[in-house]
Amino acid sequence: METFLEFVIRQLVEAPEEVVVTKVEQGRKLIFKVEMRKSDVGKVIGRNGHTITAVRNVLSAAASRSGQQVLLQIVE
Repeated sequence: METFLEFVIRQLVEAPEEVVVTKVEQGRKLIFKVEMRKSDVGKVIGRNGHTITAVRNVLSAAASRSGQQVLLQIVE
């Protein structure tokens, strides 16, 4: 999941080399913290949050197969 998330986020931003994905495990919950340039945050969020919602939905579906929960945070 972490590799997939990195791949998707890097495709959306102008500076893919500055994207840092950190994974924190808390029991059955996975928290992914994504750091990037401030100018790229809007591209990842998308218009009215549609892009980030789609990414969160895909991560959630993948996590539910293994009985986990996923939280995606964008760190500015």
